[in-house]
Amino acid sequence: MEYFSVCFNGVCIIVQCVMQLAFVGRLTGKRQTGWHFVVYAFLLVFAGAICERLSWGEVPAVCVQVLVLYGMNRLALKNRRFVSWSATVLAVYISQLSFGMLNSAEAVWFPGLAGKWLLYPFLLLATAAAFVVCACCYAAAFRVLSLEADRQTPYMELLLFPELFFLVTELYIMYTSYRAPVPFRANAGEQAILFSLQALGLGALFCTLYAYRFICRGFLAQARLVSLTEAAKAQKVYVAESKLRYEQTKAFRHDIKNHLSVLSGLLDDGKTEEGRAYLKKLEAVSDSLSIPCRTGNPVVDILLGEKLGLAEAGGIKTEVSLLLPTPCGIDEFDLCVIFANALDNALEACQLLQEARRLRILGSRQGDFLMLEFENICLPGPLPPMGTGLSNIKAVAEKYHGTILTEKTGPCFRLNVLLDLSCP
Repeated sequence: MEYFSVCFNGVCIIVQCVMQLAFVGRLTGKRQTGWHFVVYAFLLVFAGAICERLSWGEVPAVCVQVLVLYGMNRLALKNRRFVSWSATVLAVYISQLSFGMLNSAEAVWFPGLAGKWLLYPFLLLATAAAFVVCACCYAAAFRVLSLEADRQTPYMELLLFPELFFLVTELYIMYTSYRAPVPFRANAGEQAILFSLQALGLGALFCTLYAYRFICRGFLAQARLVSLTEAAKAQKVYVAESKLRYEQTKAFRHDIKNHLSVLSGLLDDGKTEEGRAYLKKLEAVSDSLSIPCRTGNPVVDILLGEKLGLAEAGGIKTEVSLLLPTPCGIDEFDLCVIFANALDNALEACQLLQEARRLRILGSRQGDFLMLEFENICLPGPLPPMGTGLSNIKAVAEKYHGTILTEKTGPCFRLNVLLDLSCP
């Protein structure tokens, strides 16, 4: 029996390590290596041996397991603090709950099998059933929740505290209900109640995960709505400015013959200096009506004029090679969302640098597709998580059956936007 217990516990620890670490890795979108599993299994066995030697009991051993798995999340998988805590607590709680539900059945049936050979196959069968339940719960959690950096992590605190409540409740049930052997069938009713409580706890967990997912969607939708509202306001300003500039240009062209007549009269009268002064005034008016970049779309021209002016004021070198097809097929509002968010992000990234500030905008039509590229210099480091601006650009791209691609090569960040011009 002693040999069987040692081998049985060793296999259970290995299977539990693989399942828990694989679960948190997939849940957080991080890849694991074989060394991660080896280190986690070693630490778990080592911590378990210490707890057994100090006679701490099962509840402190579970708490130590939580700390070890949290350390693997933070140090090995490089997850953020709240993400690590949430993934750890969820993995340990599901594991403990799965075995806790089987403990209720074992407490009723196994005491009657003490000393009999049937105890071993029933123990193996019950443990396998617990692992199957655990695996099914992990699979269900994957379908509901994702803790990848760019998705549902901004509101992790809303999920962590309910998870802690569920785990503490399960530990309390373990501490109060399974400390002493239960006589055969003597407490069948009590064990049935415990089984029901743990099954309800499992249901409550998934209800909480579903609620958390919809809360995150609501928050993200609200943030996107606020961003789109601001973009709509900005577009109205660009459209109004474009119309005003158009009217001013129209008026200037209407009066250009009168201006030329006045200039000709001054020159005919020999008033050269007055003619030069008048010509400078005409040049100033003409410069004020000129647009630094002409793309074929007046709204985008006005927007680029404003953003390029900000870039010039910030000492950012700019390069623009962009020609939008006419008719473009893309709504002006959607173009404003793309260019305003992309350029705001690029200018913000460039302003964090002291030198070598550079921004490049490229665009060309390839068949029925419009390819836009925004490139800027930024601080070194990994790609940041997708914020509201990139989310808005992605939403516009998907509206036109397109997509976006972000990549970073050294200090150079590049955003590519693909739009289908043939979309109705």
